[in-house]
Amino acid sequence: MEQLKGKVAIVTGASSGIGYEAAKLFAREGAKVVVCARRQAELNALVTEIAGAGGQAVAVAGDVRDETLAARAVEVAVDSFGGLDIAFNNAGATGDAAPVHELSVEAWRETLETNLTAAFLGARHQIPAMMARGGGSLIFTSTFVGYTVGFPGMGAYGASKAGLIGLCKVIAAEYGAQGIRANALLPGGTDTPMGRAVTNSPEALAFVQSLHALKRLAEPAEIARSALFLASDASSFVTGTAMLVDGGVSITRT
Repeated sequence: MEQLKGKVAIVTGASSGIGYEAAKLFAREGAKVVVCARRQAELNALVTEIAGAGGQAVAVAGDVRDETLAARAVEVAVDSFGGLDIAFNNAGATGDAAPVHELSVEAWRETLETNLTAAFLGARHQIPAMMARGGGSLIFTSTFVGYTVGFPGMGAYGASKAGLIGLCKVIAAEYGAQGIRANALLPGGTDTPMGRAVTNSPEALAFVQSLHALKRLAEPAEIARSALFLASDASSFVTGTAMLVDGGVSITRT
């Protein structure tokens, strides 16, 4: 049985990693998907792949920091597929790695705009469309960094991703009576292009793997399956949560 049959979803950061796998999975589970990222060619390839597997998707390219992208994605969802039920606000960046006293104000602002303000802009346009459908599910990709663990050099990243958790809790409280759920997904180390920038040597990879109870990184598809849970009716009584999908990195001391 398709878990998202008849649903319409937006997925940002869909050109690679978790967003790419989530877009494919949502489509396989019956959703019609609007995929967003900066790279048009990669989005076009994803749409072709989804169509080849029998699904439906439309690409909307742009920078998530630009509110016009958020508005356009919702417009495309409504015009092409009739409405909006799910939004996976997944796009993000680690930003500059530097101690707080060496971090430039420009780098701080860029990371917060990419990870936090962009998610707010997305939600600002997604929520009215969901209210028009009688409800929906908002999912934000946060992280354990800044929530259960503080990593040196990741002040802006940790702050922006922790801010997403606060945002989703307020949305859950504000719009629950309208049938809208909001949850933050907190992955552990994941084998994505962004993650590989951190695990860029055998020694670094082994260290990051060792931090996890499972002693490995996640595959992007594993995180996508957790996003599917939050998107689907299987999580119909789940809202306002910070859901750890972190391979035990938050509880490991070995």
